[in-house]
Amino acid sequence: MTTSFQEQAAERTQDAGHPQRWLILGVICLAQLTVVLDNTVLNVAIPSLTSGLGAATSDIQWMINAYSLVQSGLLLTAGSAADRYGRKKLLTAGLAIFGAGSLAAGLADSTGQLIAARAGMGVGGALLLTTTLAVVMQIFTPAERARAIGIWAAVNALGFACGPLVGGFVLDHFWWGAIFLINLPVVALGLVAVCTLVPESKNPQGDRPDLLGALLSTIGMTAFVFAIISGPEHGWTSGRVLGTAAVAVVVLSAFGYWESRVPYPMLDLRFFRNRHFTGAVAGLVLITFGMTGSLFLLTQHMQFVLGYGPLEAGLRTAPLALTVVALNFSGLSARWAGGLGLPVAIGLGMALMSAGLVSIATVASGGYAGTLLGLLLIGVGCAIANPAMAHALMSAIPQEKAGAGAGINGTLAEFGNGLGVAVLGAVLNARFAALLPAAAASSLPAALAAAGSAQERARVTDAFSSGLQTSQLAGAVAVLLGGLVAAALLRRAERADSGRVA
Repeated sequence: MTTSFQEQAAERTQDAGHPQRWLILGVICLAQLTVVLDNTVLNVAIPSLTSGLGAATSDIQWMINAYSLVQSGLLLTAGSAADRYGRKKLLTAGLAIFGAGSLAAGLADSTGQLIAARAGMGVGGALLLTTTLAVVMQIFTPAERARAIGIWAAVNALGFACGPLVGGFVLDHFWWGAIFLINLPVVALGLVAVCTLVPESKNPQGDRPDLLGALLSTIGMTAFVFAIISGPEHGWTSGRVLGTAAVAVVVLSAFGYWESRVPYPMLDLRFFRNRHFTGAVAGLVLITFGMTGSLFLLTQHMQFVLGYGPLEAGLRTAPLALTVVALNFSGLSARWAGGLGLPVAIGLGMALMSAGLVSIATVASGGYAGTLLGLLLIGVGCAIANPAMAHALMSAIPQEKAGAGAGINGTLAEFGNGLGVAVLGAVLNARFAALLPAAAASSLPAALAAAGSAQERARVTDAFSSGLQTSQLAGAVAVLLGGLVAAALLRRAERADSGRVA
């Protein structure tokens, strides 16, 4: 039986790598950067949106949350669709949808239009986040993937850190719609580059679409993220939060049962029999749990305790992202991970991140020096552990399922992110309430407003600082535990593999 020209080209790409792979990676990272920026860029535009569109608080919340809700809910579905229908096709579609949503958002003249546009951008974002990582796995040789994934991960860190800074700069010079319209040149460049440079790849088996699985995963993840988003405002024990969380548990359980029965699953549960995969999964959930929750609390620490404004707080957290970018773009983190091996690299990286969180919790109260030390330790740890974790997860999945693997990677990160904010936020609130009278401990702003003297305000601030310290230490324990679990599982998998070879 003869092979087609496309199949022969795909085999050559796997053996030697695509001849323009680094240029393609640059284009992919540029598109990825716009998606990640839009997770945070809107936060600094809230005053402008309030005055420009007459948006109420609930409108602002939906403008921010519509994007993350849709994106989170569609990650698994988008990854599976990319494997079936073609990663280049879905990457192109993602760019086009994201660009159309950005244009609609920039020209919106009502809150409803902007919310709808943000939801559309979330659809494009889900397609981009899954297909970019899947394409990286296709065009690079196994020896180069660690560095390529490191650069891809560094762009994520850079986007989250720079979102508020970019938004602040644009709003200082233009009207609020410009924060969305700046995506358009990047999208146009990306579409041209993807169409001319990126090779097509998809699952040659052509499994039937798992429509029920796609529906259940979308509903379940959307409900889960909505419960996390609603918790801080409505209370974690409110009917709205508990009801939505119950829906998430029931629907995701049904999704797991369905995927174990259907002959063409969107998420092949047999992946979890692979110790490389389970080790990466355990580490990824715990690392995002500890990191996202702790960094969410860090922004509050810098503003409420150290007294920095939002822009200054953003600038002072920049060393973390800059460290990640420097180590990954230079290739140092990939070389370190290659020399140490994945289990040791992940364990060491997460131990450094845990030490950074401990530094912030115990030393930062004395000023910015302790915070800076913690940020640098976290940055080095992230640069080593995050790409190694993604590499371990993606390497444990067959190449024809690369899109599904990217969807799993993104979904697990969202799962850990949500749990981190919820659990560590609850730890903070519990400690804060324990140190103050119940009437004054509903929130920090309420407690400060109720304080009648400077002494009482100092007591409130001290209670909040104590709660932050406790929750940061809890995050540090979660990250360290994730490193130990992931390293142990991956080490056991390597020993099992070497035993079979022998």
